[in-house]
Amino acid sequence: MSKFAIQIVKESGVDVDKLLELLISGATSEISTYYHYDLLCRNLSDCEGEDLYALVEIAKLEDKNHYDALTTRIYELGGELPQDLTKCGYLTEGDLVDGVVNPIDILKILRETEACAMEGYNEICKMTYSKDFRTYDLALAILHEKTEHESWFSGFLDGEPTEQYIRQGVTSPFVRKFLNNGDIIE
Repeated sequence: MSKFAIQIVKESGVDVDKLLELLISGATSEISTYYHYDLLCRNLSDCEGEDLYALVEIAKLEDKNHYDALTTRIYELGGELPQDLTKCGYLTEGDLVDGVVNPIDILKILRETEACAMEGYNEICKMTYSKDFRTYDLALAILHEKTEHESWFSGFLDGEPTEQYIRQGVTSPFVRKFLNNGDIIE
Protein backbone atom coordinates (compact mmCIF):
# COMPACT_ATOMS: atom_id res chain seq x y z
CA MET A 1 0.00 0.00 0.00
CA SER A 2 1.20 3.46 -0.82
CA LYS A 3 0.22 6.04 1.78
CA PHE A 4 1.32 8.74 -0.65
CA ALA A 5 -0.95 7.39 -3.42
CA ILE A 6 -3.89 7.29 -1.01
CA GLN A 7 -3.16 10.83 0.18
CA ILE A 8 -2.98 12.19 -3.37
CA VAL A 9 -6.24 10.54 -4.36
CA LYS A 10 -7.99 11.81 -1.22
CA GLU A 11 -6.65 15.33 -1.68
CA SER A 12 -7.92 15.37 -5.27
CA GLY A 13 -11.45 14.97 -3.97
CA VAL A 14 -12.05 11.26 -4.62
CA ASP A 15 -13.83 9.21 -1.97
CA VAL A 16 -11.20 6.46 -1.67
CA ASP A 17 -13.55 4.09 0.16
CA LYS A 18 -16.19 4.37 -2.58
CA LEU A 19 -13.51 4.03 -5.26
CA LEU A 20 -12.14 0.90 -3.59
CA GLU A 21 -15.66 -0.51 -3.40
CA LEU A 22 -16.05 -0.04 -7.17
CA LEU A 23 -12.58 -1.41 -7.95
CA ILE A 24 -13.10 -4.47 -5.75
CA SER A 25 -16.49 -5.04 -7.34
CA GLY A 26 -14.85 -4.81 -10.76
CA ALA A 27 -12.04 -7.20 -9.82
CA THR A 28 -14.32 -9.81 -8.29
CA SER A 29 -16.62 -9.52 -11.28
CA GLU A 30 -13.67 -10.00 -13.66
CA ILE A 31 -12.45 -13.18 -11.95
CA SER A 32 -16.01 -14.49 -11.76
CA THR A 33 -16.54 -13.73 -15.44
CA TYR A 34 -13.25 -15.46 -16.26
CA TYR A 35 -14.58 -18.55 -14.49
CA HIS A 36 -17.86 -18.38 -16.38
CA TYR A 37 -16.07 -17.82 -19.69
CA ASP A 38 -14.10 -20.99 -19.02
CA LEU A 39 -17.34 -22.91 -18.56
CA LEU A 40 -18.78 -21.32 -21.69
CA CYS A 41 -15.66 -22.19 -23.70
CA ARG A 42 -16.13 -25.80 -22.72
CA ASN A 43 -19.66 -25.69 -24.10
CA LEU A 44 -18.48 -23.94 -27.25
CA SER A 45 -15.68 -26.43 -27.88
CA ASP A 46 -18.32 -28.97 -28.89
CA CYS A 47 -20.06 -26.52 -31.23
CA GLU A 48 -19.16 -25.59 -34.74
CA GLY A 49 -17.48 -22.27 -35.30
CA GLU A 50 -13.86 -21.80 -34.34
CA ASP A 51 -14.21 -18.02 -34.78
CA LEU A 52 -16.74 -17.88 -31.96
CA TYR A 53 -14.52 -19.97 -29.71
CA ALA A 54 -11.54 -17.69 -30.51
CA LEU A 55 -13.52 -14.55 -29.62
CA VAL A 56 -14.65 -16.00 -26.29
CA GLU A 57 -11.14 -17.22 -25.51
CA ILE A 58 -9.63 -13.76 -26.14
CA ALA A 59 -12.27 -12.10 -23.94
CA LYS A 60 -11.60 -14.69 -21.23
CA LEU A 61 -7.85 -14.02 -21.21
CA GLU A 62 -8.39 -10.28 -21.21
CA ASP A 63 -10.75 -10.51 -18.23
CA LYS A 64 -7.99 -12.29 -16.30
CA ASN A 65 -5.63 -9.45 -17.25
CA HIS A 66 -8.24 -6.92 -16.08
CA TYR A 67 -8.42 -8.72 -12.74
CA ASP A 68 -4.63 -8.63 -12.34
CA ALA A 69 -4.40 -4.92 -13.18
CA LEU A 70 -7.29 -4.00 -10.87
CA THR A 71 -5.81 -6.02 -8.03
CA THR A 72 -2.59 -4.04 -8.21
CA ARG A 73 -4.48 -0.73 -7.98
CA ILE A 74 -6.68 -2.00 -5.13
CA TYR A 75 -3.63 -2.83 -3.03
CA GLU A 76 -1.93 0.46 -3.95
CA LEU A 77 -4.94 2.25 -2.48
CA GLY A 78 -4.95 0.17 0.71
CA GLY A 79 -7.80 -2.15 -0.23
CA GLU A 80 -8.09 -5.90 0.01
CA LEU A 81 -9.87 -8.53 -2.01
CA PRO A 82 -12.57 -10.59 -0.33
CA GLN A 83 -11.46 -14.00 0.89
CA ASP A 84 -14.63 -15.73 -0.35
CA LEU A 85 -16.26 -14.80 -3.66
CA THR A 86 -19.42 -16.76 -2.84
CA LYS A 87 -20.15 -14.24 -0.09
CA CYS A 88 -19.91 -11.45 -2.68
CA GLY A 89 -22.60 -13.06 -4.79
CA TYR A 90 -20.30 -13.59 -7.78
CA LEU A 91 -19.73 -17.33 -7.66
CA THR A 92 -22.82 -19.24 -6.66
CA GLU A 93 -23.86 -22.85 -6.72
CA GLY A 94 -26.17 -22.14 -9.68
CA ASP A 95 -23.81 -21.20 -12.47
CA LEU A 96 -24.75 -18.66 -15.11
CA VAL A 97 -24.35 -21.31 -17.78
CA ASP A 98 -26.27 -24.24 -16.30
CA GLY A 99 -27.83 -26.02 -19.23
CA VAL A 100 -26.82 -23.36 -21.76
CA VAL A 101 -25.16 -25.00 -24.76
CA ASN A 102 -26.72 -23.08 -27.64
CA PRO A 103 -24.05 -20.71 -29.04
CA ILE A 104 -26.61 -17.94 -29.64
CA ASP A 105 -27.76 -18.09 -26.01
CA ILE A 106 -24.13 -18.07 -24.87
CA LEU A 107 -23.43 -15.00 -26.99
CA LYS A 108 -26.40 -13.19 -25.51
CA ILE A 109 -25.12 -13.93 -22.00
CA LEU A 110 -21.65 -12.71 -22.94
CA ARG A 111 -22.96 -9.53 -24.52
CA GLU A 112 -25.05 -8.73 -21.45
CA THR A 113 -22.10 -9.41 -19.12
CA GLU A 114 -19.88 -7.04 -21.07
CA ALA A 115 -22.53 -4.32 -21.21
CA CYS A 116 -22.97 -4.51 -17.43
CA ALA A 117 -19.21 -4.29 -16.88
CA MET A 118 -19.02 -1.25 -19.16
CA GLU A 119 -21.40 0.60 -16.84
CA GLY A 120 -19.17 -0.08 -13.83
CA TYR A 121 -16.00 1.12 -15.53
CA ASN A 122 -17.78 4.17 -16.86
CA GLU A 123 -18.76 5.02 -13.28
CA ILE A 124 -15.11 4.70 -12.16
CA CYS A 125 -14.03 6.93 -15.05
CA LYS A 126 -16.54 9.61 -14.06
CA MET A 127 -15.46 9.45 -10.43
CA THR A 128 -11.73 9.75 -11.17
CA TYR A 129 -11.68 12.02 -14.24
CA SER A 130 -9.18 14.87 -13.68
CA LYS A 131 -8.63 13.65 -10.11
CA ASP A 132 -6.97 10.23 -10.00
CA PHE A 133 -5.18 9.85 -13.30
CA ARG A 134 -3.81 6.35 -12.70
CA THR A 135 -7.15 4.82 -11.80
CA TYR A 136 -8.89 6.77 -14.55
CA ASP A 137 -6.41 5.53 -17.15
CA LEU A 138 -6.80 1.92 -15.93
CA ALA A 139 -10.61 2.07 -15.93
CA LEU A 140 -10.62 3.69 -19.36
CA ALA A 141 -8.28 1.00 -20.73
CA ILE A 142 -10.55 -1.75 -19.40
CA LEU A 143 -13.59 0.11 -20.74
CA HIS A 144 -12.02 0.13 -24.22
CA GLU A 145 -11.55 -3.64 -24.12
CA LYS A 146 -15.01 -4.29 -22.67
CA THR A 147 -16.53 -2.15 -25.44
CA GLU A 148 -14.67 -4.25 -28.01
CA HIS A 149 -15.88 -7.49 -26.41
CA GLU A 150 -19.48 -6.31 -26.45
CA SER A 151 -19.06 -5.25 -30.07
CA TRP A 152 -17.60 -8.63 -31.02
CA PHE A 153 -20.50 -10.54 -29.51
CA SER A 154 -23.10 -8.16 -30.93
CA GLY A 155 -21.48 -8.40 -34.36
CA PHE A 156 -21.47 -12.16 -34.24
CA LEU A 157 -25.16 -12.15 -33.26
CA ASP A 158 -25.90 -9.78 -36.16
CA GLY A 159 -24.14 -12.10 -38.60
CA GLU A 160 -21.11 -9.90 -39.26
CA PRO A 161 -17.84 -11.59 -40.23
CA THR A 162 -15.65 -12.17 -37.17
CA GLU A 163 -12.20 -12.42 -38.73
CA GLN A 164 -11.81 -8.66 -38.36
CA TYR A 165 -12.28 -8.90 -34.60
CA ILE A 166 -9.80 -11.62 -33.77
CA ARG A 167 -6.58 -10.11 -32.47
CA GLN A 168 -3.38 -11.52 -33.86
CA GLY A 169 -0.78 -12.08 -31.16
CA VAL A 170 -1.73 -9.22 -28.82
CA THR A 171 -3.98 -9.67 -25.83
CA SER A 172 -5.14 -6.71 -23.76
CA PRO A 173 -3.69 -3.98 -26.00
CA PHE A 174 -5.06 -1.22 -23.76
CA VAL A 175 -4.49 -2.83 -20.34
CA ARG A 176 -1.07 -4.42 -20.91
CA LYS A 177 0.79 -1.31 -19.72
CA PHE A 178 -0.70 -1.87 -16.25
CA LEU A 179 0.58 -5.44 -16.01
CA ASN A 180 3.97 -6.79 -15.08
CA ASN A 181 5.44 -8.60 -18.07
CA GLY A 182 5.10 -11.88 -16.20
CA ASP A 183 1.40 -11.24 -15.59
CA ILE A 184 0.35 -10.82 -19.23
CA ILE A 185 -1.70 -13.75 -20.44
CA GLU A 186 -1.73 -14.29 -24.18
